[in-house]
Amino acid sequence: MLSTAKKKALTLTVIDRLREAYPDADCTLDYDEAWKLLVSVRLAAQCTDARVNIVVQELYKVYPTMEALAAAQVEDIEHIVHPCGLGNSKARDISACMRMLTQEYDGKVPDTMEALLRLPGVGRKSANLVLGDVFGKPAIVTDTHCIRLSNRIGLVDGIKEPAKVERELWKIVPPEEGNALCHRFVEHGRAVCTARTQPYCDKCCLNDVCQKRI
Repeated sequence: MLSTAKKKALTLTVIDRLREAYPDADCTLDYDEAWKLLVSVRLAAQCTDARVNIVVQELYKVYPTMEALAAAQVEDIEHIVHPCGLGNSKARDISACMRMLTQEYDGKVPDTMEALLRLPGVGRKSANLVLGDVFGKPAIVTDTHCIRLSNRIGLVDGIKEPAKVERELWKIVPPEEGNALCHRFVEHGRAVCTARTQPYCDKCCLNDVCQKRI
């Protein structure tokens, strides 16, 4: 277990090396408006981003605006989004979220954690993604890749709960780097530090500093 000072130093090394390895890492959900990112991130629960990107194309053909989606029947939304799994709960949340945005937020996605967390189906992970990607605010998205890599590398110590991982990372990650770092964790987690196979440590740019290897 590393001291906080050593974790901070390790974090800076991780940031630099992943930036060099994945300079163009970005959100893998397709969207061109903030409300669409909220829809996609809800659909992405237990579903691949690639599938979500296909499904939302059909969804927006039928409901091209936030207002149209807010006025849609839940069962009609579910019919379109069911390929993403958990169709009923996701459709209910999307419907309720769009209605709240139109009725209480004047059709605008809010830019604070507190306000985002009021929206149906929006947790801290989703809220951080919106804050970082849409509004350019400090954000740490503790998805499965972030949690797995943070533990393996040694930035956190055996912590699996997303909120706790987020709190620990805020202690060592420079605020302006958090959002980009998490996108790079996704890229690295898919390509090298994998979950369903043995990680490819032999080709990892963090091989010599990762605590799993030391």
